[in-house]
Amino acid sequence: MIAEYIRYKIPPSEAPRFEQDYAEAGRSLEAPTHCLGYELARCLDEPGSYILRIQWDSVEGHMQGFRGSAEFRTFFAAIKPYVGMIEEMRHYSATAVQRTKTP
Repeated sequence: MIAEYIRYKIPPSEAPRFEQDYAEAGRSLEAPTHCLGYELARCLDEPGSYILRIQWDSVEGHMQGFRGSAEFRTFFAAIKPYVGMIEEMRHYSATAVQRTKTP
């Protein structure tokens, strides 16, 4: 499993629409077998900063599987107005340095 992180800088006036459009785009992520989950987070310190985290089964599953699918075209149509606001888009793999604490 890998994680794709996409950082956005969204003008505050566009934030509600951005979140609404990503909720719509998220439905396209639920169909492919390559997507294992996703989360959109908004920064508390800088409300115009967002990070989207998408868990993929592999880089190939994302780049060849999802990107070649009809779901990608639907996904991209929903988020296209925000592509120019991307500050970073990268794939990451977890290291052995981690801990999860449950309440």
